[in-house]
Formats: sequence, structure tokens, C-alpha cells
Amino acid sequence: MPGSMNGSTNGSTKAMGALTVGGLVVVTAYTVALGSNGWLWFGWVVLGLLTLAMVVTQS
Repeated sequence: MPGSMNGSTNGSTKAMGALTVGGLVVVTAYTVALGSNGWLWFGWVVLGLLTLAMVVTQS
């Protein structure tokens, strides 16, 4: 990830990134175990877009 001037916002971006990756793991596991849920995937896409927006605005 690109470096940021502000360490705390960089940390929050890394936390969002970790949350997004963790969310993908959870949604994928849910899909494998119980079948696909469109709302879960929609929520994960929204989270991913928010994370991407945070990275772009900081670089």
C-alpha cells in the first residue's frame, strides 16, 4: 500500500484492508457451507469499495 503522511489514517486503512480480506474469507466460507447470499456479497463489495476509496484518497 502507498505510504501516508498521517500514520493514524494509514493504520485505519490497513485495518479496513484487513477487515475487507477477513470479510471475503467469511463470505466465501458462508457461501461454501450454506450457499450463496446476495446481500452478503453486496455488503462485501460495498466494504471493498470503501476500502479502495480510502486508499485512493490517501495516496
